[in-house]
Amino acid sequence: MPAVEQRSLLTADAWRAREEAHAQRVRRYSDPYLARRSAGRKHPVEDFLFTYYTQKPGQLLRWHPGAGVVLTAEAASARMGWKHYKTLDDGELASLGLPPGTPAVTFDRARFLADRHEAVAFADIILRGTAARPAQFGCFGLHEWAMVYRQDKFDLRHEYLQLRLGSAGTDKVVEDNRIRCSHFDAFRFYTPDAIALNELAPSRENQRHMEQPGCLHANMDLYKWAYKLLPALPSELVMDCFELSWRIRAMDMQASPYDLAEWGYPPIRIETWEGKAAYVEHQRAFAGEAAALRGRLAEALAPLRTAGTA
Repeated sequence: MPAVEQRSLLTADAWRAREEAHAQRVRRYSDPYLARRSAGRKHPVEDFLFTYYTQKPGQLLRWHPGAGVVLTAEAASARMGWKHYKTLDDGELASLGLPPGTPAVTFDRARFLADRHEAVAFADIILRGTAARPAQFGCFGLHEWAMVYRQDKFDLRHEYLQLRLGSAGTDKVVEDNRIRCSHFDAFRFYTPDAIALNELAPSRENQRHMEQPGCLHANMDLYKWAYKLLPALPSELVMDCFELSWRIRAMDMQASPYDLAEWGYPPIRIETWEGKAAYVEHQRAFAGEAAALRGRLAEALAPLRTAGTA
């Protein structure tokens, strides 16, 4: 028999304050992106989370309290039509000490699991599997370099970025270093000639066995797993993942072959020993932050996993 879901009541004042705080937090990132998009301008670093990932600014802006939280007051009525929310019946209202007919909504766990059980299962596999593996810190961000390896041969050009070392210098960095990318969604963008240089062969099929907690892209993807589990998770947790991903993206591009100095991102010169050391220092710090967030995501997933298998 499925366990009885524990619920807590959040007053209108409390959840409105959280909703407003969330909106301010999101708009710090989304408003500049939307302004650039409206003006037809692009940013190589700060557009990424809105263009690579499927969560759009308007979706991110929508605040969710997470599973087990009940929202009341007339303003809660607007959520009655939101996907994976449900209106409390009089019996459920009574259990919370609320009078019959009180507008109240909460996360609809049963419907969510019916619709998203595969997503929940896969996120759980990735999160727990990644956390269980040893972290690797020897990639030095070379995945970005492999994406433009021998770009002249393949007629690849970034429309508004230049290679910091030029094509020949970039190719030499790739050829002079070991490349051990474990993340398929980075590896799949390699140029054809770079594929054979990678010592690992990540694929969509072996993704669940390959991802490891030192990988910048695996740690950026915590944001992806978080938003895919909305509205079961609180939006504050999603934004914690978003902001970590934002900072990782900035460092990843600083270590890339592109010249981003005019955009305000000085290079981490991974072609030097000093640059490699700086890269690993950042990578280790991000891995520590990601480990804490991965644990929070796994904790939030646990009751969903239990409910889905009960």
